[in-house]
Amino acid sequence: MSFLKSFPPPGSAEGLRQQQPDTEAVLNGKGLGTGTLYIAESRLSWLDGSGLGFSLEYPTISLHAVSRDLNAYPREHLYVMVNAKFGEESRESLSDEEDEDSDDDVEPIAEFRFVPSDKSALEAMFSAMCECQALHPDPEDEDSDDYDGEEYDVEAHEQGQGDIPTFYTYEEGLSHLTAEGQATLERLEGMLSQSVSSQYNMAGVRTEDSIRDYEDGMEVDTTPTVAGQFEDADVDH
Repeated sequence: MSFLKSFPPPGSAEGLRQQQPDTEAVLNGKGLGTGTLYIAESRLSWLDGSGLGFSLEYPTISLHAVSRDLNAYPREHLYVMVNAKFGEESRESLSDEEDEDSDDDVEPIAEFRFVPSDKSALEAMFSAMCECQALHPDPEDEDSDDYDGEEYDVEAHEQGQGDIPTFYTYEEGLSHLTAEGQATLERLEGMLSQSVSSQYNMAGVRTEDSIRDYEDGMEVDTTPTVAGQFEDADVDH
């Protein structure tokens, strides 16, 4: 494959998390050979015995998982999906680019399978991938909480190029009401005042109206006692 290149393997300076020797690399069903998989914080790399290999940048990796389905592939492996094209597919896509204008919105996808000779290492490989992938969040996910509504353009409104909302005072608002609207407003205000008055009485607030209603409904002995207090015959002393 022409995309295989020679480069030094990532080391501790690049945050190497997992180094898995004797790992076969498979791209879209085609075997690339057996080599060493390097899972580092900076990138995911694979190199064969001759020093040729490739690196994958984490932002291009859309999915990684441990596959144990032997119907999908005969050996358990680390599955990695990448939003890019490699090898012969990449050259073909470049030569046919002008003839495929209708597919411009289709994102390229490549499937890698990393098959270690020791399948017990798959869990460690997967954990290292998760840790490194988390260090490279998707910029689109970071902007997902941004407000998507229409922004208020201050400069445009100052220049009279935008629709400025109209606000009225209470008196101005009344003048814009129709006769039916004014009648409805008066009825609502009356209902509101009655509701507030009843709440005061229920809460034990003694207004002039509540005192008058209380005195009209009950006989109260207002004869002053020696101490200047009201005398209540129903109270035992």
